[in-house]
Amino acid sequence: MRRDQEMYDVVIVGSGLSGTMLGSILAKHGHRTLLIDGAQHPRFAVGESTIGQTLFLLRLLAHRYGIPEIGHLGSFTDVQQHVGSAHGQKSNFGFVLHRDGEEPDPRETNMFRLLDVTGNAAHFFRQDSDAYMFHVALGYGCEARQNYRVSKVDFEDDRVTVIGADGSSCQARYLIDASGFRSPLAEQLGLREEPSRLKHHARSVFTHMIGVEPADDHLRHAAADQPPVPWHSGTLHHMFDRGWIWVIPFDNHPGATNRLCSVGLQLDPRRYPEQPGLSAEDEFWEHVRRFPAVERQLARARSAREWVRTGRMQYSSTRTVGHRWCLMSHAAGFIDPLFSRGLSNTCELINTLAWRLMAALRDDDFSQERFTPVERLEQGLLDYNDQLVNASYIGFQNYDLWNAVFRIWVAGSAVGSKRFLNALAAAKEAGDDGPLRALDDSAYPGLWCPTDFSAELFGELVAQCEAVDAGRVPAQQAGDTMLGRVRESDWMFPALGLNRPGERFISPTAENMQEVAGWARNHPRPEIRELLAVSPQQVQRTL
Repeated sequence: MRRDQEMYDVVIVGSGLSGTMLGSILAKHGHRTLLIDGAQHPRFAVGESTIGQTLFLLRLLAHRYGIPEIGHLGSFTDVQQHVGSAHGQKSNFGFVLHRDGEEPDPRETNMFRLLDVTGNAAHFFRQDSDAYMFHVALGYGCEARQNYRVSKVDFEDDRVTVIGADGSSCQARYLIDASGFRSPLAEQLGLREEPSRLKHHARSVFTHMIGVEPADDHLRHAAADQPPVPWHSGTLHHMFDRGWIWVIPFDNHPGATNRLCSVGLQLDPRRYPEQPGLSAEDEFWEHVRRFPAVERQLARARSAREWVRTGRMQYSSTRTVGHRWCLMSHAAGFIDPLFSRGLSNTCELINTLAWRLMAALRDDDFSQERFTPVERLEQGLLDYNDQLVNASYIGFQNYDLWNAVFRIWVAGSAVGSKRFLNALAAAKEAGDDGPLRALDDSAYPGLWCPTDFSAELFGELVAQCEAVDAGRVPAQQAGDTMLGRVRESDWMFPALGLNRPGERFISPTAENMQEVAGWARNHPRPEIRELLAVSPQQVQRTL
């Protein structure tokens, strides 16, 4: 074995967005960092959709750690200017419920628009966004080895040695595994939870396509049933019992130079087991033909790359941190692309991990205990997202139950997102890191809105959906119960209509967010007053 003599502060396995954002932070702050990856850039990757919370977190990381290039990923305008024109825009989350052989009922649709003041997010064309961030990391001083396969990791008292398949090695004081499902560290240390505690079950069939037409041209809904912005200007979810189809366009704006569209199918394998002898492509089209509006939308579409079909995608790990190592994001676990949580979770984890890791490097103390908050957050993000997605798949069978899931998700994500925005504003005003470190002090790490009242309502939703799944409660009864809880809740944003289940399209304009701020200033709950009594103008100044 050839043993290299360099000693790095940190070796990061995986050069996707998570590894390169963290690598950029470490290198910017003077820590010698090596990025290792078994492939090379540019390359195909999934995880193209973002959410409002992602935008806030990207800007928070950019400010907190002095990496403006991370902030450039935080708005569609900046992505166009700094990353390239191959990315799509995302103005909304769109949801359309389908039943076999039927036209979708316009009364069984939902949309959640991103806040006016935050601007549109981007649909990342990952080969370009990932290559951009990889080059940013190199610019800050990271070193890199691409096409380098890790075969073994050795741990000693004072170092970690990463050994490649070619016999070479490198040494570091700390190891981050940000690789993904085939994590070499998880495999070597036997960290995968078997069987997984995760409740959700789904497998995937996906590709990039050309010729995908806007759903707006094929949903036969009257003008009164049209959403405030086109479906095609965001991420569209075609839902059906125990599954959904995503449509994530990259060509949905005037400056687009990329004609591709990400399209994928998610299926509960317990309801839809893989059929022997049926190709991934044939299986995809078999499900598309079940739903007339989806079939019309994709009638002229054809794949632009090979199809990918997976088994069950959900996995978890017994531990995510140890002495001199951390499993990060998708190396630790994965749930589902529903609700586009991947990059948001990654940013939240980096925010909690980066300053602790840099402090450990300064102190030369890598005890597992000092990273306990990272473990709690990572496992919490996994568990809460598992509960949310599992409840959603159960809810797809009944619109009222799904509508309750949708509204509780929107309210929780809106309040939770403001936590990060308020902390960023406070940190800028104070000129120190205290408000951002305080984000780690949560009674419900990983829950979007970590408050008692949100946790209580979310827990009730999960319990009702699980009762439906077990056959103890009819889906309509559970839907009626939870919509009743939504109506009577005192924190469901009356100015946005979240407490009125008949209002299917939630559109936070500057005007009604001004109304929300006035409502929050006199609210009996101190958490609502503290989190939401901020005008859109103040939000804009923070951003």
